[in-house]
Amino acid sequence: MKDIDWDLLSSYVGLLTLASTSIYLGSFGSLPNTKGNEAEEGEEEDEDMDVERVSSEDAWLFPLIGSGTLFGLYMVIQYFGKEWINWLLGIYFSIAGMGSVWKSSISLFVFVVGRDRWKKYEKHTFTIHKDTHKILSLSWRTPTLYLLPLSIIPSALYTFSTTSRKSVLLTDILSLSFSHNALSILKIDSFKTGSILLTGLFFYDIWWVFGTRVMVEVATTLDIPIKLLWPKSMAFSDSRGFTMLGLGDVVIPGAFIALALRYDYHRFSRQSHSGTHFSKPYFYVSLSAYVAGLVTTLSVMHFFGKAQPALLYLSPACILSFVITSFCRGELSDAWDWNDTPPQTSQDQGVGDHMEEKAAEGESSESKD
Repeated sequence: MKDIDWDLLSSYVGLLTLASTSIYLGSFGSLPNTKGNEAEEGEEEDEDMDVERVSSEDAWLFPLIGSGTLFGLYMVIQYFGKEWINWLLGIYFSIAGMGSVWKSSISLFVFVVGRDRWKKYEKHTFTIHKDTHKILSLSWRTPTLYLLPLSIIPSALYTFSTTSRKSVLLTDILSLSFSHNALSILKIDSFKTGSILLTGLFFYDIWWVFGTRVMVEVATTLDIPIKLLWPKSMAFSDSRGFTMLGLGDVVIPGAFIALALRYDYHRFSRQSHSGTHFSKPYFYVSLSAYVAGLVTTLSVMHFFGKAQPALLYLSPACILSFVITSFCRGELSDAWDWNDTPPQTSQDQGVGDHMEEKAAEGESSESKD
């Protein structure tokens, strides 16, 4: 019997912890504002209303777009080399990382101090009007100004690093912020759409990992923060390399898990309960299924010594977790038909009614003619 490689095992545990924690926090970031009825929280609610949901029609395109982008990067690396593409993408992700880390740090600050305490900080608003029309409106609270310079540090260090490989810590900080914000923004509209998306990317991952060497080549060549890394050493030494997980294997299943949490919240709000705590059976089962799927991925990768398409295990795990949970609870039909579309606001309803009245007047005048 071989001795246990504790260094490698710690790497697997660390990567699993990073991925599951990112999904856990990002899922709660995708929840609608529970205090949106208050006037000063109106802008936050409007933000949630403006976020477009991924529909079934969009879900079919994800594997095609992903394949085109992946193959394009592979061809660039093969024919033009990796240096300049790493430099160019590194600059892009560093600039994007400033805003991403800033937004994530604000969310973390609100989580630490609590929303009630957060609303007590002074609020500043900047608005540009043209006549009576609002062109631009920005609002922020005082702590966000102090968090901005701190949020620039990871991107600045990442950009101007002189080492041949970027710091694992900096890569993970930027990657986790990208993951958190993607889960807050990328919202699937239904479990049907989520199942289509995971099924399409299931075959996408299998083909590009097992069918070609494109996925592994691009992932190991590009030195940009689109992956989670953990050193294969308990002393965090990079001498043995790193265990790696692409952000796609976090964000895509994570979006499905976040949808499960929003469905739990929908069930809670539909029953007109008061308070902010609610049962989360779909969320916890789907998150547990993700952890089990990722453990399976790492185990197979370890025993066979080959890179594995994580979605080969994660996609069925997430879909089956939803089907089994809803079936056991007698809610399969209701959950499958549910659509996570924000309710129409009274203002939108008024505009719609006004347009219908205009259309009716037009039809009436045509009939008179």
